[in-house]
Amino acid sequence: MGGDVMGRLRFPQDVRLDLDDWTLAHLYAAMQIKLRRGESFHLSWPHDISTGPGRTTTWVHSETSWVCSIGSRGRELDRRWVEAFMATANSVSGMQIVPRPADDTEPAKEGARGEVSL
Repeated sequence: MGGDVMGRLRFPQDVRLDLDDWTLAHLYAAMQIKLRRGESFHLSWPHDISTGPGRTTTWVHSETSWVCSIGSRGRELDRRWVEAFMATANSVSGMQIVPRPADDTEPAKEGARGEVSL
């Protein structure tokens, strides 16, 4: 989906989502923003073709225990991509993995601790 290095988002009961670091960095930023606002949401993604058809969905809220492992974050985040993730969270299907918007606009600024200012 955009990079070579793979990151991992893990939830309890061995639920995990493996994505390239660039995609995961944007998903992580959107999740942080939603949770800082006190907004709960579903996170849903399709199964890998090797494991067969279907989707995994998990409920994410302030008490959810999850771990995000990202190998590298050398680039600034794309504000439009973070916003696209956040927009899907407000749908019935929940937050989805979406492709990066084609038109590059102003990237979000990342703080010293990885916070994103939108």
